[in-house]
Amino acid sequence: MVVLKSIGEVQALREAGRVVAQALAAVRSVAAVDVSLRELDDVAATVIAEAGATPAFLNYHPRWAPTPFAGVICASVNDAIVHGVPNDDRIADGDLVSIDCGAFLDGWCGDSAVSFIVGTPDPADQALIDVCDAALARGIEQARIGHTIGDIGYAVSGVARRAGYGILDDHGGHGVGRAMHEEPHVPNEGQPGRGLKLEAGLVIAIEPMLIAGGSGAYRHDADGWTLRSPHGRRAAHSEHTIAVTQDGPLILTAL
Repeated sequence: MVVLKSIGEVQALREAGRVVAQALAAVRSVAAVDVSLRELDDVAATVIAEAGATPAFLNYHPRWAPTPFAGVICASVNDAIVHGVPNDDRIADGDLVSIDCGAFLDGWCGDSAVSFIVGTPDPADQALIDVCDAALARGIEQARIGHTIGDIGYAVSGVARRAGYGILDDHGGHGVGRAMHEEPHVPNEGQPGRGLKLEAGLVIAIEPMLIAGGSGAYRHDADGWTLRSPHGRRAAHSEHTIAVTQDGPLILTAL
């Protein structure tokens, strides 16, 4: 069931989103060559705790996962697309790093992700990130009263497909509120005018997950969580939680 949020509830979600934005900014600021993914996780944990919030990902255990998630952030590097478990692996020069973070504040959730390059950038990797960010921006532009979920997916996929990138199969965005994953599902491909009509108070996460090379296929790592491109090609992930309002889309996970 899709639950629309009141103006006050959207404001509460904005505060949760601000915590997530601060955690992502802190992680990005310390990400450097030879820093471990676990160290990045510790930074996010500290920011969230100091804000009086709680991590949304830590110990999250959906039915399909073999174990609870063992991190505050998802840290996905290079050909890891999403859901990378933070560990003692250290960042190397030129790594493409995607960080996904969620937090609850006063019972409301924020969820956001960012991709960036540490050290010397490969122009192809930067182009992938730029298109992923552009696809997210185009999707957000469509999050307006009277538009549909299909309009969002069509906008996201149009940017990605024109650039020749694959869109991760079987995954997309979702509703956000008292739970991290609520209805509706927000696919990254769609048909204009099709699907749920958007109304004021709808809060959703829009999250393009793009893969170099045009294929959306993936495989699971042995940890049961990390999704990796089967051909070793790099991936990027961008995400914001947004609210549909009378004044247009409101990004809740911006600083």
